[in-house]
Amino acid sequence: MTTPSSPSLSAASAPRGGCPAHAADTPVPLSGPAFHTEPQALYRTMRHSYGPVVPVELPGGFPAWLVVGYRELHQVTSDGELFPRDVGLWNQWEHIPEDWPLLPMVGRPMPSIYFTAGAEHRRHAELVVPALEAADPFEIREHCEQLADRLVDGIAPRGTADLVADFAEPLPVLVLARLVGFPDAEGADIARVLKDLADGGPGAQEAYGRFGAHMRRLVAAKRAAPGDDVTSRMLADPEPFTDEEYALDLMAITAAGHLTTADWISNSLRLMLTEDQFADSLAGGRRSVGDAMNEVLWEESPTQILAGRWAVRDTQLGGRTIRAGDMLLLGLGAANTDPLIRQEAVSGGAGHHAANGSHLAFSHGEYRCPFPAQEIAETIARTAIEVILDRLPDLRLAVPAEELVRRPSAFLRGMNALPVRFAPVHTTGDLL
Repeated sequence: MTTPSSPSLSAASAPRGGCPAHAADTPVPLSGPAFHTEPQALYRTMRHSYGPVVPVELPGGFPAWLVVGYRELHQVTSDGELFPRDVGLWNQWEHIPEDWPLLPMVGRPMPSIYFTAGAEHRRHAELVVPALEAADPFEIREHCEQLADRLVDGIAPRGTADLVADFAEPLPVLVLARLVGFPDAEGADIARVLKDLADGGPGAQEAYGRFGAHMRRLVAAKRAAPGDDVTSRMLADPEPFTDEEYALDLMAITAAGHLTTADWISNSLRLMLTEDQFADSLAGGRRSVGDAMNEVLWEESPTQILAGRWAVRDTQLGGRTIRAGDMLLLGLGAANTDPLIRQEAVSGGAGHHAANGSHLAFSHGEYRCPFPAQEIAETIARTAIEVILDRLPDLRLAVPAEELVRRPSAFLRGMNALPVRFAPVHTTGDLL
Protein backbone atom coordinates (compact mmCIF):
# COMPACT_ATOMS: atom_id res chain seq x y z
CA MET A 1 0.00 0.00 0.00
CA THR A 2 1.10 3.55 -0.67
CA THR A 3 0.42 6.45 1.64
CA PRO A 4 -1.11 9.88 0.99
CA SER A 5 2.42 11.05 0.15
CA SER A 6 2.67 8.36 -2.52
CA PRO A 7 6.00 8.28 -4.39
CA SER A 8 4.01 7.79 -7.59
CA LEU A 9 3.37 11.55 -7.47
CA SER A 10 7.03 12.42 -7.19
CA ALA A 11 9.33 14.35 -9.49
CA ALA A 12 10.47 11.05 -10.97
CA SER A 13 7.56 11.46 -13.39
CA ALA A 14 8.62 14.61 -15.20
CA PRO A 15 5.86 16.48 -17.00
CA ARG A 16 5.96 17.17 -20.69
CA GLY A 17 6.38 20.50 -22.39
CA GLY A 18 9.43 21.93 -20.59
CA CYS A 19 7.40 23.08 -17.62
CA PRO A 20 8.90 24.29 -14.33
CA ALA A 21 10.76 21.60 -12.41
CA HIS A 22 8.81 22.16 -9.22
CA ALA A 23 5.49 21.48 -10.91
CA ALA A 24 6.07 17.73 -11.15
CA ASP A 25 6.18 17.19 -7.38
CA THR A 26 3.44 19.65 -6.37
CA PRO A 27 0.01 18.03 -6.60
CA VAL A 28 -2.85 20.38 -7.44
CA PRO A 29 -5.56 20.46 -4.73
CA LEU A 30 -8.95 19.53 -6.20
CA SER A 31 -10.71 22.39 -4.46
CA GLY A 32 -10.80 26.15 -4.45
CA PRO A 33 -12.65 28.94 -6.24
CA ALA A 34 -10.90 28.47 -9.61
CA PHE A 35 -12.81 25.21 -10.13
CA HIS A 36 -16.09 27.06 -9.59
CA THR A 37 -15.41 30.24 -11.55
CA GLU A 38 -13.00 29.57 -14.44
CA PRO A 39 -12.28 25.84 -14.62
CA GLN A 40 -11.17 26.00 -18.27
CA ALA A 41 -8.50 28.57 -17.40
CA LEU A 42 -7.36 26.28 -14.59
CA TYR A 43 -7.23 23.28 -16.93
CA ARG A 44 -5.12 25.30 -19.40
CA THR A 45 -2.67 26.14 -16.62
CA MET A 46 -2.53 22.48 -15.56
CA ARG A 47 -1.91 21.38 -19.14
CA HIS A 48 0.89 23.90 -19.56
CA SER A 49 2.58 23.06 -16.25
CA TYR A 50 2.04 19.32 -16.04
CA GLY A 51 1.07 17.94 -19.44
CA PRO A 52 -1.98 15.71 -20.10
CA VAL A 53 -1.84 13.78 -16.79
CA VAL A 54 -1.80 15.93 -13.65
CA PRO A 55 -0.92 14.90 -10.07
CA VAL A 56 -3.75 16.09 -7.84
CA GLU A 57 -4.71 15.92 -4.19
CA LEU A 58 -8.21 15.01 -3.07
CA PRO A 59 -9.71 16.53 0.11
CA GLY A 60 -7.99 14.85 3.03
CA GLY A 61 -4.63 14.77 1.25
CA PHE A 62 -5.17 11.66 -0.87
CA PRO A 63 -3.27 11.48 -4.17
CA ALA A 64 -4.74 10.82 -7.60
CA TRP A 65 -4.08 11.56 -11.25
CA LEU A 66 -6.35 13.88 -13.22
CA VAL A 67 -6.37 13.00 -16.92
CA VAL A 68 -6.89 16.27 -18.83
CA GLY A 69 -5.67 15.20 -22.30
CA TYR A 70 -8.35 14.03 -24.74
CA ARG A 71 -6.17 11.29 -26.24
CA GLU A 72 -5.01 10.06 -22.85
CA LEU A 73 -8.57 10.03 -21.52
CA HIS A 74 -9.67 8.13 -24.62
CA GLN A 75 -6.83 5.64 -23.96
CA VAL A 76 -7.81 5.13 -20.32
CA THR A 77 -11.52 4.68 -21.03
CA SER A 78 -10.86 2.36 -23.97
CA ASP A 79 -8.69 -0.04 -21.95
CA GLY A 80 -10.96 -1.59 -19.35
CA GLU A 81 -8.41 -4.33 -18.65
CA LEU A 82 -5.59 -1.99 -17.60
CA PHE A 83 -7.79 0.77 -16.16
CA PRO A 84 -11.00 -0.85 -14.86
CA ARG A 85 -13.58 0.95 -12.79
CA ASP A 86 -12.67 -1.30 -9.87
CA VAL A 87 -12.53 0.81 -6.72
CA GLY A 88 -11.31 -2.22 -4.79
CA LEU A 89 -7.89 -1.77 -6.45
CA TRP A 90 -7.31 1.62 -4.82
CA ASN A 91 -4.02 1.73 -2.93
CA GLN A 92 -5.32 4.30 -0.43
CA TRP A 93 -8.07 2.32 1.29
CA GLU A 94 -6.12 1.84 4.53
CA HIS A 95 -5.97 5.63 4.93
CA ILE A 96 -9.59 6.53 4.04
CA PRO A 97 -11.73 7.48 7.06
CA GLU A 98 -15.28 6.16 7.29
CA ASP A 99 -16.71 9.69 7.18
CA TRP A 100 -14.70 10.89 4.14
CA PRO A 101 -17.12 13.23 2.31
CA LEU A 102 -16.22 11.94 -1.17
CA LEU A 103 -16.84 8.31 -0.25
CA PRO A 104 -20.36 8.19 -1.75
CA MET A 105 -19.00 9.60 -5.02
CA VAL A 106 -15.89 7.41 -5.21
CA GLY A 107 -17.73 4.39 -3.86
CA ARG A 108 -16.76 1.15 -2.20
CA PRO A 109 -16.57 -2.31 -3.73
CA MET A 110 -20.25 -3.23 -4.08
CA PRO A 111 -22.37 -5.26 -6.50
CA SER A 112 -23.86 -2.56 -8.75
CA ILE A 113 -23.46 -1.55 -12.37
CA TYR A 114 -21.42 1.47 -11.28
CA PHE A 115 -18.95 -0.20 -8.91
CA THR A 116 -18.17 -3.49 -10.63
CA ALA A 117 -15.67 -4.33 -13.34
CA GLY A 118 -15.18 -6.90 -16.10
CA ALA A 119 -17.61 -9.82 -16.31
CA GLU A 120 -19.53 -8.72 -13.20
CA HIS A 121 -20.06 -5.24 -14.67
CA ARG A 122 -21.30 -6.78 -17.91
CA ARG A 123 -23.71 -8.96 -15.93
CA HIS A 124 -25.26 -5.87 -14.34
CA ALA A 125 -25.27 -3.96 -17.64
CA GLU A 126 -27.20 -6.82 -19.27
CA LEU A 127 -29.85 -6.34 -16.58
CA VAL A 128 -30.03 -2.55 -16.51
CA VAL A 129 -29.58 -1.50 -20.15
CA PRO A 130 -32.52 -3.51 -21.61
CA ALA A 131 -34.76 -2.30 -18.76
CA LEU A 132 -33.95 1.31 -19.71
CA GLU A 133 -34.14 0.59 -23.44
CA ALA A 134 -37.70 -0.74 -23.11
CA ALA A 135 -38.97 2.62 -21.81
CA ASP A 136 -41.24 4.17 -24.46
CA PRO A 137 -39.61 7.44 -25.68
CA PHE A 138 -43.04 8.99 -26.35
CA GLU A 139 -44.13 8.12 -22.83
CA ILE A 140 -40.92 9.61 -21.41
CA ARG A 141 -41.57 12.84 -23.28
CA GLU A 142 -45.18 12.86 -22.07
CA HIS A 143 -44.00 12.44 -18.46
CA CYS A 144 -41.53 15.29 -18.99
CA GLU A 145 -44.15 17.61 -20.44
CA GLN A 146 -46.66 16.89 -17.68
CA LEU A 147 -44.18 17.30 -14.86
CA ALA A 148 -42.52 20.36 -16.43
CA ASP A 149 -45.93 21.99 -16.89
CA ARG A 150 -46.76 21.27 -13.25
CA LEU A 151 -43.53 22.93 -12.10
CA VAL A 152 -44.11 25.95 -14.36
CA ASP A 153 -47.68 26.23 -13.01
CA GLY A 154 -46.12 26.70 -9.59
CA ILE A 155 -43.96 29.65 -10.64
CA ALA A 156 -45.88 31.25 -13.52
CA PRO A 157 -48.11 33.56 -11.41
CA ARG A 158 -45.12 34.92 -9.45
CA GLY A 159 -43.20 36.59 -12.28
CA THR A 160 -39.89 35.54 -10.69
CA ALA A 161 -38.23 32.18 -10.15
CA ASP A 162 -34.97 30.40 -9.51
CA LEU A 163 -34.82 28.06 -12.49
CA VAL A 164 -32.41 25.75 -10.65
CA ALA A 165 -34.37 25.15 -7.44
CA ASP A 166 -37.84 25.61 -8.94
CA PHE A 167 -37.40 23.75 -12.21
CA ALA A 168 -34.10 22.23 -13.40
CA GLU A 169 -33.27 20.30 -10.22
CA PRO A 170 -36.66 18.78 -9.38
CA LEU A 171 -37.71 17.84 -12.93
CA PRO A 172 -35.18 15.09 -13.82
CA VAL A 173 -35.63 13.20 -10.57
CA LEU A 174 -39.43 13.44 -10.79
CA VAL A 175 -39.26 11.93 -14.29
CA LEU A 176 -36.72 9.28 -13.26
CA ALA A 177 -38.76 8.40 -10.17
CA ARG A 178 -41.76 7.71 -12.41
CA LEU A 179 -39.68 5.67 -14.84
CA VAL A 180 -38.28 3.40 -12.12
CA GLY A 181 -41.73 3.04 -10.53
CA PHE A 182 -42.03 5.48 -7.62
CA PRO A 183 -45.29 7.33 -6.97
CA ASP A 184 -44.96 11.08 -7.58
CA ALA A 185 -45.26 11.76 -3.84
CA GLU A 186 -41.82 10.22 -3.18
CA GLY A 187 -40.04 12.11 -5.97
CA ALA A 188 -39.51 15.30 -3.96
CA ASP A 189 -37.79 13.51 -1.06
CA ILE A 190 -35.56 11.57 -3.45
CA ALA A 191 -34.57 14.89 -5.05
CA ARG A 192 -33.53 16.26 -1.62
CA VAL A 193 -31.58 13.08 -0.86
CA LEU A 194 -29.70 13.24 -4.15
CA LYS A 195 -28.82 16.91 -3.72
CA ASP A 196 -27.37 16.21 -0.25
CA LEU A 197 -25.48 13.28 -1.72
CA ALA A 198 -24.02 15.22 -4.65
CA ASP A 199 -22.94 18.19 -2.53
CA GLY A 200 -20.49 15.87 -0.76
CA GLY A 201 -20.90 17.68 2.55
CA PRO A 202 -21.33 16.37 6.09
CA GLY A 203 -24.83 15.10 5.29
CA ALA A 204 -23.71 12.95 2.37
CA GLN A 205 -23.39 9.68 4.29
CA GLU A 206 -26.79 10.04 5.95
CA ALA A 207 -28.36 10.91 2.58
CA TYR A 208 -26.84 7.77 1.08
CA GLY A 209 -28.56 5.69 3.76
CA ARG A 210 -31.93 7.31 3.06
CA PHE A 211 -31.44 6.81 -0.66
CA GLY A 212 -30.82 3.09 -0.18
CA ALA A 213 -33.91 2.77 2.04
CA HIS A 214 -36.10 4.30 -0.70
CA MET A 215 -34.80 1.81 -3.26
CA ARG A 216 -35.16 -1.23 -1.02
CA ARG A 217 -38.80 -0.30 -0.36
CA LEU A 218 -39.36 0.13 -4.10
CA VAL A 219 -37.92 -3.31 -4.91
CA ALA A 220 -40.17 -4.90 -2.26
CA ALA A 221 -43.22 -3.04 -3.58
CA LYS A 222 -42.61 -4.01 -7.22
CA ARG A 223 -41.92 -7.62 -6.29
CA ALA A 224 -45.38 -7.68 -4.71
CA ALA A 225 -47.12 -5.68 -7.46
CA PRO A 226 -45.17 -5.35 -10.74
CA GLY A 227 -45.94 -2.55 -13.18
CA ASP A 228 -44.72 -1.06 -16.45
CA ASP A 229 -41.51 0.41 -15.09
CA VAL A 230 -37.75 -0.11 -15.01
CA THR A 231 -37.76 -1.85 -11.62
CA SER A 232 -40.40 -4.40 -12.65
CA ARG A 233 -38.53 -5.15 -15.87
CA MET A 234 -35.32 -5.72 -13.91
CA LEU A 235 -37.11 -8.04 -11.49
CA ALA A 236 -38.51 -10.02 -14.45
CA ASP A 237 -35.04 -10.70 -15.84
CA PRO A 238 -34.26 -14.44 -15.63
CA GLU A 239 -30.71 -13.87 -14.34
CA PRO A 240 -30.69 -14.19 -10.54
CA PHE A 241 -29.85 -11.03 -8.59
CA THR A 242 -30.27 -10.23 -4.89
CA ASP A 243 -32.63 -7.51 -3.71
CA GLU A 244 -29.57 -5.55 -2.57
CA GLU A 245 -28.16 -5.72 -6.11
CA TYR A 246 -31.44 -4.50 -7.58
CA ALA A 247 -31.52 -1.61 -5.09
CA LEU A 248 -27.90 -0.65 -5.80
CA ASP A 249 -28.45 -0.68 -9.57
CA LEU A 250 -31.54 1.50 -9.18
CA MET A 251 -29.55 3.90 -7.01
CA ALA A 252 -26.89 4.09 -9.73
CA ILE A 253 -29.46 4.79 -12.46
CA THR A 254 -31.21 7.53 -10.51
CA ALA A 255 -28.13 9.22 -9.04
CA ALA A 256 -26.23 9.27 -12.34
CA GLY A 257 -29.18 10.76 -14.20
CA HIS A 258 -30.42 13.36 -11.72
CA LEU A 259 -28.01 16.23 -11.10
CA THR A 260 -26.17 15.82 -14.40
CA THR A 261 -29.43 16.28 -16.32
CA ALA A 262 -30.44 19.15 -14.03
CA ASP A 263 -27.14 20.89 -14.77
CA TRP A 264 -27.54 20.23 -18.49
CA ILE A 265 -30.89 22.04 -18.34
CA SER A 266 -29.72 24.99 -16.24
CA ASN A 267 -26.39 25.41 -18.08
CA SER A 268 -28.23 25.42 -21.42
CA LEU A 269 -30.78 27.96 -20.19
CA ARG A 270 -28.00 30.15 -18.81
CA LEU A 271 -26.29 30.04 -22.21
CA MET A 272 -29.50 31.04 -23.97
CA LEU A 273 -30.10 33.89 -21.53
CA THR A 274 -26.57 35.31 -21.73
CA GLU A 275 -25.17 34.55 -25.22
CA ASP A 276 -26.36 36.52 -28.24
CA GLN A 277 -25.92 33.58 -30.61
CA PHE A 278 -28.70 31.69 -28.81
CA ALA A 279 -31.10 34.62 -28.46
CA ASP A 280 -33.44 33.24 -31.12
CA SER A 281 -34.19 30.33 -28.77
CA LEU A 282 -36.00 32.75 -26.52
CA ALA A 283 -38.14 33.85 -29.45
CA GLY A 284 -39.48 30.36 -30.06
CA GLY A 285 -36.62 29.02 -32.18
CA ARG A 286 -36.03 25.30 -31.88
CA ARG A 287 -32.76 24.77 -33.75
CA SER A 288 -30.81 26.68 -31.13
CA VAL A 289 -32.11 24.56 -28.26
CA GLY A 290 -30.18 21.58 -29.59
CA ASP A 291 -27.21 23.80 -30.44
CA ALA A 292 -27.10 25.21 -26.91
CA MET A 293 -27.41 21.76 -25.35
CA ASN A 294 -24.53 20.45 -27.45
CA GLU A 295 -22.40 23.53 -26.75
CA VAL A 296 -22.86 22.86 -23.03
CA LEU A 297 -21.65 19.26 -23.42
CA TRP A 298 -18.45 20.58 -25.01
CA GLU A 299 -17.80 23.72 -22.97
CA GLU A 300 -19.55 23.19 -19.62
CA SER A 301 -20.04 19.46 -19.31
CA PRO A 302 -22.19 18.83 -16.20
CA THR A 303 -19.73 16.12 -15.12
CA GLN A 304 -16.36 17.86 -15.14
CA ILE A 305 -14.42 15.17 -13.28
CA LEU A 306 -15.51 11.56 -12.95
CA ALA A 307 -14.14 9.15 -10.36
CA GLY A 308 -12.62 7.07 -11.61
CA ARG A 309 -10.42 4.31 -12.91
CA TRP A 310 -7.72 2.37 -11.07
CA ALA A 311 -4.53 0.97 -12.58
CA VAL A 312 -4.22 -2.81 -12.45
CA ARG A 313 -0.41 -2.65 -12.70
CA ASP A 314 2.42 -0.14 -13.03
CA THR A 315 2.23 1.58 -16.40
CA GLN A 316 2.99 4.77 -18.32
CA LEU A 317 0.42 7.37 -19.35
CA GLY A 318 1.10 10.79 -20.84
CA GLY A 319 4.73 10.65 -19.75
CA ARG A 320 3.80 9.71 -16.18
CA THR A 321 4.56 6.59 -14.18
CA ILE A 322 1.23 5.30 -12.88
CA ARG A 323 1.56 2.78 -10.04
CA ALA A 324 -0.69 -0.23 -9.47
CA GLY A 325 -3.74 0.87 -7.50
CA ASP A 326 -3.40 4.58 -8.31
CA MET A 327 -6.68 6.40 -8.91
CA LEU A 328 -7.19 8.12 -12.25
CA LEU A 329 -9.83 10.83 -12.34
CA LEU A 330 -11.42 11.37 -15.75
CA GLY A 331 -11.20 15.08 -16.57
CA LEU A 332 -14.12 15.05 -19.01
CA GLY A 333 -14.52 18.84 -19.00
CA ALA A 334 -10.80 19.41 -19.49
CA ALA A 335 -10.45 16.79 -22.25
CA ASN A 336 -13.31 18.34 -24.22
CA THR A 337 -11.34 21.59 -24.41
CA ASP A 338 -7.96 20.01 -25.13
CA PRO A 339 -6.54 22.27 -27.89
CA LEU A 340 -4.94 19.28 -29.65
CA ILE A 341 -8.26 17.59 -30.34
CA ARG A 342 -10.10 20.84 -30.94
CA GLN A 343 -7.71 21.75 -33.73
CA GLU A 344 -8.29 18.37 -35.37
CA ALA A 345 -11.97 17.82 -34.76
CA VAL A 346 -13.62 21.22 -34.94
CA SER A 347 -13.23 24.45 -36.80
CA GLY A 348 -15.19 27.64 -37.25
CA GLY A 349 -16.75 30.17 -34.94
CA ALA A 350 -19.62 30.25 -32.50
CA GLY A 351 -21.80 27.19 -32.39
CA HIS A 352 -19.25 25.14 -34.31
CA HIS A 353 -19.85 22.10 -32.08
CA ALA A 354 -23.45 21.72 -33.23
CA ALA A 355 -22.84 18.75 -35.54
CA ASN A 356 -19.89 17.30 -33.63
CA GLY A 357 -20.73 14.56 -31.17
CA SER A 358 -17.20 13.44 -30.31
CA HIS A 359 -17.26 15.08 -26.87
CA LEU A 360 -16.62 12.94 -23.78
CA ALA A 361 -19.41 14.38 -21.64
CA PHE A 362 -20.88 10.88 -21.15
CA SER A 363 -17.41 9.32 -20.81
CA HIS A 364 -16.33 6.59 -23.25
CA GLY A 365 -15.72 2.88 -23.53
CA GLU A 366 -17.17 -0.04 -21.62
CA TYR A 367 -18.03 2.00 -18.52
CA ARG A 368 -19.55 5.03 -20.29
CA CYS A 369 -23.08 6.18 -19.55
CA PRO A 370 -25.26 3.59 -21.36
CA PHE A 371 -26.80 4.86 -24.60
CA PRO A 372 -30.44 4.44 -23.44
CA ALA A 373 -29.61 6.54 -20.35
CA GLN A 374 -28.05 9.23 -22.57
CA GLU A 375 -31.20 9.30 -24.69
CA ILE A 376 -33.45 9.59 -21.62
CA ALA A 377 -31.32 12.47 -20.28
CA GLU A 378 -31.47 14.27 -23.63
CA THR A 379 -35.25 13.85 -23.83
CA ILE A 380 -35.70 15.24 -20.31
CA ALA A 381 -33.36 18.20 -20.91
CA ARG A 382 -34.72 19.14 -24.34
CA THR A 383 -38.36 18.82 -23.26
CA ALA A 384 -37.72 20.85 -20.12
CA ILE A 385 -36.18 23.70 -22.10
CA GLU A 386 -38.88 23.68 -24.77
CA VAL A 387 -41.69 23.67 -22.19
CA ILE A 388 -40.32 26.59 -20.21
CA LEU A 389 -39.61 28.66 -23.33
CA ASP A 390 -43.14 27.99 -24.60
CA ARG A 391 -44.77 28.83 -21.28
CA LEU A 392 -42.57 31.83 -20.33
CA PRO A 393 -41.46 33.33 -23.65
CA ASP A 394 -40.21 36.62 -22.16
CA LEU A 395 -37.80 34.91 -19.76
CA ARG A 396 -34.81 37.09 -18.77
CA LEU A 397 -32.12 37.06 -16.11
CA ALA A 398 -33.00 38.83 -12.86
CA VAL A 399 -29.36 39.59 -12.03
CA PRO A 400 -26.31 40.54 -14.12
CA ALA A 401 -24.72 37.47 -15.71
CA GLU A 402 -21.47 38.02 -13.81
CA GLU A 403 -23.33 37.62 -10.49
CA LEU A 404 -24.45 34.06 -11.25
CA VAL A 405 -22.78 31.62 -8.84
CA ARG A 406 -21.59 28.13 -9.69
CA ARG A 407 -22.00 25.12 -7.44
CA PRO A 408 -18.86 24.77 -5.27
CA SER A 409 -17.65 21.49 -6.75
CA ALA A 410 -14.61 20.48 -8.78
CA PHE A 411 -16.53 17.44 -10.01
CA LEU A 412 -19.86 18.91 -11.17
CA ARG A 413 -20.43 22.04 -13.26
CA GLY A 414 -23.78 23.60 -12.45
CA MET A 415 -25.47 26.71 -11.15
CA ASN A 416 -26.27 27.37 -7.51
CA ALA A 417 -29.17 29.46 -8.74
CA LEU A 418 -30.51 30.93 -11.98
CA PRO A 419 -32.81 33.83 -10.97
CA VAL A 420 -35.15 35.02 -13.74
CA ARG A 421 -38.02 37.41 -14.33
CA PHE A 422 -40.98 37.15 -16.69
CA ALA A 423 -44.50 38.48 -17.10
CA PRO A 424 -46.73 36.71 -14.55
CA VAL A 425 -49.02 34.13 -16.14
CA HIS A 426 -52.18 32.94 -14.44
CA THR A 427 -52.69 29.19 -14.83
CA THR A 428 -55.76 27.01 -14.68
CA GLY A 429 -54.22 24.79 -12.04
CA ASP A 430 -52.31 21.56 -11.98
CA LEU A 431 -52.37 19.83 -15.34
CA LEU A 432 -51.85 16.35 -13.89
